[in-house]
Amino acid sequence: MPQRTVFFISDGTGITAETFGNAILAQFEMRPRHVRLPFIDSVDKAHQAVRQINHTAEVEGRRPIVFTTLVNEEVLSVIQQGCKGMLLDMFGTFVNPLEQELGITSNHRIGRFSDVSKSKEYHDRIEAINFSLAHDDGQLNRDLELSDVILVGVSRSGKTPTSLYLAMQYGLKAANYPLIPEDFERRQLPPALAPHLKKIFGLTIQPERLSEIRNERRPNSRYASLQNCRMEVNEAESMMRRSGIRWLSTTTKSIEEIATTILQEIRPERLTY
Repeated sequence: MPQRTVFFISDGTGITAETFGNAILAQFEMRPRHVRLPFIDSVDKAHQAVRQINHTAEVEGRRPIVFTTLVNEEVLSVIQQGCKGMLLDMFGTFVNPLEQELGITSNHRIGRFSDVSKSKEYHDRIEAINFSLAHDDGQLNRDLELSDVILVGVSRSGKTPTSLYLAMQYGLKAANYPLIPEDFERRQLPPALAPHLKKIFGLTIQPERLSEIRNERRPNSRYASLQNCRMEVNEAESMMRRSGIRWLSTTTKSIEEIATTILQEIRPERLTY
């Protein structure tokens, strides 16, 4: 397929436009070029965006696809009238019909991060990120009772990125602990985790994939050898079974899929969006 460009235009960060747009585009076998145009919050900026979109259309000989979450009607009007791309106005598609159905007018806020200083949810999410960073890789044993979930697993099984995703996306305080040779020798979880079994969720991974990942970090080391990876994964899974810990394999799962599974096991009323 010839080159196709996709624009994401917003008067805020553009996260909503890009997330929604990418979810739609994932249904098609294509690799478009992404162009992000955040903070288009004036008529002048809108005209600049239109010129960029139309130039792309001329160069590529195909209409760009344009996802927008523009709130300002004057700014949106410039895009609607001048843009030569295929325009997909997500607020117009979803918010306007909801206003009619609900009989109320939406807030027409610019972005999910507006009025940050007044948002308890935003500050809770920042606190969760700080907590997860402080409790990454077993660095800190203190305050584990404040955690929403504690991830355990062998080194490089996906604990850190999952912890940060849970904190950033949902405001959950996620600690994580690596299972190390000393734990396998004792055949027990780290002692600091014993009082918090109900909060623990395990991550495992196929030894072959684990060896590949570790070899990128420490090539030709015992740490990365397939034999050692098989031993560690086997011991970790045995330990989780003995402890009655819920766990899943991250081998073929995305961070989003891993987090979604974990969310099914913890209190959804704690979630922050």
